Amino acid sequence: MVMDINEIREYLPHRYPFLLVDKVTELTIGESIVAYKNVSINEPFFNGHFPEHPIMPGVLVIEALAQACGILGFKTVNKLPADGYVYYLVGSDNVRFKRPVMPGDRLELRAQVERTKRGIWKFQCRASIDGEVACEADIICAERKIA
Repeated sequence: MVMDINEIREYLPHRYPFLLVDKVTELTIGESIVAYKNVSINEPFFNGHFPEHPIMPGVLVIEALAQACGILGFKTVNKLPADGYVYYLVGSDNVRFKRPVMPGDRLELRAQVERTKRGIWKFQCRASIDGEVACEADIICAERKIA
């Protein structure tokens, strides 16, 4: 299953500059997702992190992974933010950063469902660039009704 930015916007409540998933290239309902973030020098965080050596902040790499997890969760339970639901990032474990993410990189975001129980999801995640791991993490998200 492939999703372009227009469909991604239906499944994530985030908008620029905080929408960090540009495309989904693989999605298996209830199992896994592969998505991408195209990292541009025009990202607003590069103005201060670091002007002479721009690096994507690690917390935003984690956020990009969490957004991919949110898409997988929404698709799996067949719900949308428009229905009054949201996925909150509620935890991350075993986070390791292995290489910096820089302008021009195509950040591949992979997440696999480890388990789900009563609206709490745990995912095994990996962000990589050209096959080289940039970040690994276990991400926990909670599905909540907000409207």
